[in-house]
Amino acid sequence: MTSLPTGSVIVVAGGAGFIGSHLCDRLLADGYQVVAVDDLSTGDPGNLAHLQGIDGFAFVEGDIVMPSTIEHLNDVADPYDISAVLNFASPASPPAYLQRPLETLAVGSTGTWNLINLAMSCSARFLMASTSEVYGDPLEHPQAETYWGNVNPVGERSVYDEAKRFSEALVASHQRSSRLDARIVRIFNTYGPRMQPDDGRVVTNMVHQSLAGKPLTIYGDGSQTRSFCYVTDEVDGIVRLLQSDVVGPVNIGNPNEFTIRELADVIAEVLGADLSIEYLPLPSDDPKVRQPDISRARDLLGWEPKVQLRDGIRQMVESLQ
Repeated sequence: MTSLPTGSVIVVAGGAGFIGSHLCDRLLADGYQVVAVDDLSTGDPGNLAHLQGIDGFAFVEGDIVMPSTIEHLNDVADPYDISAVLNFASPASPPAYLQRPLETLAVGSTGTWNLINLAMSCSARFLMASTSEVYGDPLEHPQAETYWGNVNPVGERSVYDEAKRFSEALVASHQRSSRLDARIVRIFNTYGPRMQPDDGRVVTNMVHQSLAGKPLTIYGDGSQTRSFCYVTDEVDGIVRLLQSDVVGPVNIGNPNEFTIRELADVIAEVLGADLSIEYLPLPSDDPKVRQPDISRARDLLGWEPKVQLRDGIRQMVESLQ
């Protein structure tokens, strides 16, 4: 693996978000300096409050779509010391990107382009946080990186799906035409502390509903499947990819597949509660199945998740009590 120089600067766009903030923690612990940038439209400054005042950490409030933000990043961090630029800047939950459709498309296109230019100007490595949503409602199961996906390009969810697909195309094109040193991670459903209570994702919904003594909401009949990866496992896979020579998209997610109804049962078991369930109509273009093939991650990065769903849910619940 080609490791980045210890002590160098890593820029984390979307650093106040759920995964981005955990990534800041990990990179600082690994001996890097971190500059987090976030416009706080969906990120939470509280996610980074524990890092304020720590040597080697700086925060820039700004929108990566705006050139002025990129210029400010250059002022905060010496461009000669920037060894990597990580793009985690995007609304990621359905309510967030459905409320900000044009902003989501802009950050995936113009914002990604701006960060690529920053990385190239610094001769830095670039890591693009993509998503399992590029597979859409998949016809291949489980999903390997070679699968091209089944995405509705004009559906409501397309603002997120297609923004990420465009981001991948943009990175791949720069790799071919300008030899950008880049990595692409396709992130599957991730959960853990610091998720926004109203982010609309299934684990967050159910955990907060259960703690409030409310019925658990299941969309559809609960037979649709997801694969849930605890955030520390996800971050470890991302860091391994960042430090590797692996080119091309890599799935980082937990291959253990659960139905949504099974997830509800696990949450009820962890809380020791008899929870009622409310069934609602399935949202538009909601995938029926989602399970990563992590053969590339296992073979090329030596990575696979360690935290079992029950243990991860337990840790998440404890962080909220």
